[in-house]
Amino acid sequence: MSLPLEGVRVLELARTIAGPFCSMTLADMGAEIIKIEEPERGDETRAMAPLWNGEGAIYLAVNRNKKSVAVDLKSDAGREIVLRLAERCDVLIENFRTGTVERLGLGYEQVSARNPRIVYCSVSGFGRSGPIAHKAAYDFIMQGYGGVMSITGTPDGEPVRIGYPSADITAGLLAYGGIMTALWARERTGRGQHVQSSLLAGQLATMSYFAVVTQATGVPPRPMGHATGAVAPYQAFMAADRYFLLAVGNDGLWRRFCRAIDRSDWIDDPRYATNSARVANRSELVVSLAALFVTRPAADWVALMDEWGVPASLIQNIAEVMQDEQVRDQELVVDLPHPKIPDLQVVGVPIKLSDTPGRIASPSPMLGQHTREVLCEIGLDDRELDELAAKGIIRDGGDGGGS
Repeated sequence: MSLPLEGVRVLELARTIAGPFCSMTLADMGAEIIKIEEPERGDETRAMAPLWNGEGAIYLAVNRNKKSVAVDLKSDAGREIVLRLAERCDVLIENFRTGTVERLGLGYEQVSARNPRIVYCSVSGFGRSGPIAHKAAYDFIMQGYGGVMSITGTPDGEPVRIGYPSADITAGLLAYGGIMTALWARERTGRGQHVQSSLLAGQLATMSYFAVVTQATGVPPRPMGHATGAVAPYQAFMAADRYFLLAVGNDGLWRRFCRAIDRSDWIDDPRYATNSARVANRSELVVSLAALFVTRPAADWVALMDEWGVPASLIQNIAEVMQDEQVRDQELVVDLPHPKIPDLQVVGVPIKLSDTPGRIASPSPMLGQHTREVLCEIGLDDRELDELAAKGIIRDGGDGGGS
């Protein structure tokens, strides 16, 4: 069965998370990814803690299904190699600080001059223009600058970041969507174009309704811990043994919920009959529910809510999620043996297609593992490759060496 992006070739000049997550998503759907890495140390996530048998766990998580080619972009010979590769690629992804690729001679104008059909995607922190476009940005910084930390945490607590790199991942997903859109447009125009995604844009896009709420109320939203200002009850509650989540998202669910807990008198109670009333009387309602929920274990409450069709869940840790029956059924965690980690498991392909599903074919590559293989395809012979390797312009890890 063919893969949906089979035949699409992508040149990745990206590192850390946002750009590599984008290219990995393309790879899962069948695109060939040529990952260009610095010869001495490669993608910096290779060395980020924690290390597992010498391999960076973050690197292992976002670089499967790729080929690693180690080339020094600061050398004239290295830049020419990359430009020759770009001539044969459909997509180029880069996430250098604004201005860097242009100084290297690998910006959109330089690359598109060699290949007008290329879809060139820039993933940045703040965007490629504007007064602070040049600033370096990490996920943590962008969660603060983009506003998400202002609504995360408890009302009286210190600032809290979302526990995973949400700005990076969102920017990567936006880049994936932008690339796919540009490839579709190329089918009609015959031309590539410059696609841009940024961590800042992703933060604003995912908080779009907060932007409108702020205008509607005149007050920026504040942290509410595990609750939300729009719906009640819609939060975590402590049961006899642990917390669980309850989401009574509309008035129909409220009526079911009241019957489930034997409080049918609340259905027409003017304090609680509508969501607006429940939000206005949240404090009183939460006190009553908290007193009820501590009388039984969390699993009992979740089972009761499931029986009545009211959304509820235990709060699982990552280890529990990876062993979850539903997760396993959906193949959202799969085995992916690595030369150094035979029992490696990774998150599976999240996009499900009925006729041309994606696949995970290979683990994250060793540094320079595919240098010789890929560069032979653009006409470099063994003598030339040996000379480039001796000068440190490339790293040939085809023997499986490197990390």
